[in-house]
Amino acid sequence: MKKIFKIIGIVLLVLVIGLIAAPFLFKGQLEDLLKRSINENLNATVAWENFDLTLFSSFPDASVKVKNFSLINKAPFEGDTLASGSELQLDMGIMQLFKTSSGEPIAVDAISLEEAFINIKVDSLGNANYDIAKETTASADTLADSSGGFQFDVQHYEISNSRINYLDESTQTFMRLSEVNHEGDGDFSADISNLNTTTEALASFDFDGVNYLKQNKISLDAVIEMNLAEQRYTFKENEALINQLPLVFSGFVQVNEDNNELDLSFKTPSSDFKNFLGVIPEVYAKNLEGVTTTGDFSVNGRINGVVDEAHIPMMNIEILSNNASFKYPDLPKSVQDIIIDASIVNETGDLDDTYLRLGNLNFRIDQDVFNAKGRIDRLTTNPLVDLALKGKLNLANLEQAYPLELDQDLNGMLIVDMTANFDMNSVEKEQYQNIKSSGTASLKDFRYVSPELPNPLTMAQTNITFNPGTITLNNLDAKTGQTDISAKGSIENLIPFVLSKEDLKGRFTVNSKVIDLADFSVVETTPQETAANTEKTAGQPTGESAIKIPSFLDAAIDFTAGKVIYDNITLTNVSGNLSVKDETASLNNIKSNIFGGAIGLNGTVSTKTATPTFKMDLDLKSVDIGQSFEGLEMLQQFAPIAKALQGALNTNIQLNGNLSDDLTPVLSSLAGKALAQLLTVEVDSEKMKLLSTLDSKLDFINLDKLDFSNLKTQLNFDQGLVTVKPFDFNIKGINVGVSGTHSLENTMNYTLNLKVPGTYLGSKVGSTLAGLSNTDLEKYTVDLPVKLTGNFTNPQVSLNTQQAVSSLTQQLVATQKDKFKQQGEDKIKDVLGGILKGNKPADTSAVNTAKDSTQTSTQNNTAKAVKDVLGGLFGKKKTATDTTKTNN
Repeated sequence: MKKIFKIIGIVLLVLVIGLIAAPFLFKGQLEDLLKRSINENLNATVAWENFDLTLFSSFPDASVKVKNFSLINKAPFEGDTLASGSELQLDMGIMQLFKTSSGEPIAVDAISLEEAFINIKVDSLGNANYDIAKETTASADTLADSSGGFQFDVQHYEISNSRINYLDESTQTFMRLSEVNHEGDGDFSADISNLNTTTEALASFDFDGVNYLKQNKISLDAVIEMNLAEQRYTFKENEALINQLPLVFSGFVQVNEDNNELDLSFKTPSSDFKNFLGVIPEVYAKNLEGVTTTGDFSVNGRINGVVDEAHIPMMNIEILSNNASFKYPDLPKSVQDIIIDASIVNETGDLDDTYLRLGNLNFRIDQDVFNAKGRIDRLTTNPLVDLALKGKLNLANLEQAYPLELDQDLNGMLIVDMTANFDMNSVEKEQYQNIKSSGTASLKDFRYVSPELPNPLTMAQTNITFNPGTITLNNLDAKTGQTDISAKGSIENLIPFVLSKEDLKGRFTVNSKVIDLADFSVVETTPQETAANTEKTAGQPTGESAIKIPSFLDAAIDFTAGKVIYDNITLTNVSGNLSVKDETASLNNIKSNIFGGAIGLNGTVSTKTATPTFKMDLDLKSVDIGQSFEGLEMLQQFAPIAKALQGALNTNIQLNGNLSDDLTPVLSSLAGKALAQLLTVEVDSEKMKLLSTLDSKLDFINLDKLDFSNLKTQLNFDQGLVTVKPFDFNIKGINVGVSGTHSLENTMNYTLNLKVPGTYLGSKVGSTLAGLSNTDLEKYTVDLPVKLTGNFTNPQVSLNTQQAVSSLTQQLVATQKDKFKQQGEDKIKDVLGGILKGNKPADTSAVNTAKDSTQTSTQNNTAKAVKDVLGGLFGKKKTATDTTKTNN
């Protein structure tokens, strides 16, 4: 007995040592074999991060685990991922490991995939990215090279937590399966066997740009008979769930070399109307527990025929329900008198012959009955729609009968009696002449609440008439906040707008008593950043109220309004034309009364980009300067001096730049020019520090007496700098030239050049100068430069008196020189005349001495007199009465 136990112990020890040593002995050979087999059989790049062989976890089988693998396509899908995953496991008998050096294929009996992504793609030319097998003489179930390979005698396979995508660009078909968990047990080495499968996944399906399934939950438990020799697969026992709708299948699929044949039938196993609610995605239908139903609902279908490049299978899928109803336990109302008679049919196998027949769709909530009938031909190519709608529906009852989750409450009474006939190509190509419609629709007492509007929009009455090619809006009466709107007009493309999300096109006439633009502001969702890590950029969205131009409008609007309120500005008697397209509003021939005058406006405003922009041409006539200054921040920045002006002006302003969220100009971004003409204007220097400071420096000018009537000036502005084109004006005989710039931060750099007449020097000073020059003082002017710097609230005024003194001195000296030169010439003529007449010449030395002393004295006296006079003027020395100022 002890010997037996000893032998058993030795055997077990050998087995344990073998289990430990086997991975080291066979791992490298298996990995090399797999690489060679892939390279000789697949036209793709395969890589993995880790290759492992284990015997303990899978005993009595051996397991090969390939971790973090990828399969990358070559041309014509260069670089595309065909498959990837976190782990691929191949299970095989331990004895298969000894075939690595014998040249015989290794039999794999189980395969599993973890967190895989399978990406199947067919391009528009019909090339498939999964067609990567090289030409080989090996059988289809063998992956072999010259020294052996792998043979797939699979008994079990599974895919866990994976994704599968299928895209066919040639047919515009896209299917997505996510959260896929699938497994099957069968004998793939036998010619005929049963495959037991279980499947769960979330399915999404798009065809020709239309979504039919979106994250719908599907499950299938099926037994499929596999005839691998004939490639025929027959459904036996099975049950499927699409969302919560149960279906059972029968029939077969035959895979041929040039095509596939199928003959499948399916139906609901019961006729309970709750099956209909099960078709609806669970997120919308909610929990069906406790829902009471009456009536029946059934789905019966057959799909049979040949599938190849030219044909699809024929089909007849019928959906029927009669006199049904349902009621959710937590809702007060029920949906009754439900009738459904619909079918999807293809009788030829030609894809273009598929159609949907809607024989009758009817339901009632309370006393409101709604009915639809129609047919859609060419369902998968260019759908041709023939539809009739008739009914009355209180929209508020929908939420009381069905568990809708909407962004806003539905309400209002909808009444429809219309027919429509159109094809989708005409809709997409905007061939409105091919869209036929007739009938009427009305909506009463509708209340619309949206995050895009600060106040509810209420529509008391809306009536529409459907005509071939167009739809007439007979009347629309709406109100939101302070704003009231009465509109009528025509809509070109209501059906394309509803079905294809095209822009709503039309022309409307809108009348209003009051339009408050604040009623159309929206709140942006962009989060605010803190001041600690960022600075606010002018014109960028800040999470505050923002006015947005609707992106879906392509319309022209002729409008009149008694009053338009824009921030703190009120316009009256407003009229004009507004064209809206691509989030851009074009304002044409806008006229209004404002600031006691009139305004004309043309331009564009766009909210398409994150920062709204505008371009405007404004023409203001006889507007009150004071009101304009208070109402327009732009005027306060461009012409701060207007604060001290009283009267009226005309101005034309051309400018462009960025807008803030409430569509007010961002001043630092503006560029353009303005031409202004002052009409009747008075100056109040006390209202502006600059003028009062300048008045205190210039005692010979009273700025309160200024008259700027009919003064014209031009401003240019760019990047926050305002440049004044040089201009001049006259004040009581003094010509003043103005030029310079100021910034929107109120810093200024201006130069005034005053040409001061000699008459402003005073009566005493005037007689002295007149005695020196023997010339009327009105012939003399002094250029007096005045420099204005600092800012408008703390101005710096500099007078260049030295330049004025020098200028006047030079003029007077030049005059005296001319005077004495003339006197000398006259004296010489007198002396020469005496000699010629025989007179004795006089003693000229005395004359010359007197002349020189007189000339020197005169020049000195002139310079002193000028300095004294100008010093008195600009140093505020007022010892004598200035007789010339009494009438100023």
